[in-house]
Amino acid sequence: MVSNISSALNAYQQALGRISSQEQKTLVQPQAPAEESSFGNMVKNIIEDTTELNKQAETMTLKGIQGKADIQDVVLAVASAETALETVVAVRDTAIKAYNTIMQMPI
Repeated sequence: MVSNISSALNAYQQALGRISSQEQKTLVQPQAPAEESSFGNMVKNIIEDTTELNKQAETMTLKGIQGKADIQDVVLAVASAETALETVVAVRDTAIKAYNTIMQMPI
């Protein structure tokens, strides 16, 4: 039992290491400028990217269940999708809060 917990802990720590190294690579890569930069396009792109990450996480999870993927890759994919979704929710909440603040301003 202790060896199972130890193995799981080691796998989790390795996955966290992969996540942080992947996030650093993602942050360093510059994105190509869009033809027409607007807030709407930015939000659309972020939502599309988040949707794609969720699909990849689902695919990786299914592969993990079938025994075709390493557990560390599954954890990495799920963690990346979760982080992206949390970011989208935080941006949404901030936008709603800003809208409500603007609506409460006296004219």
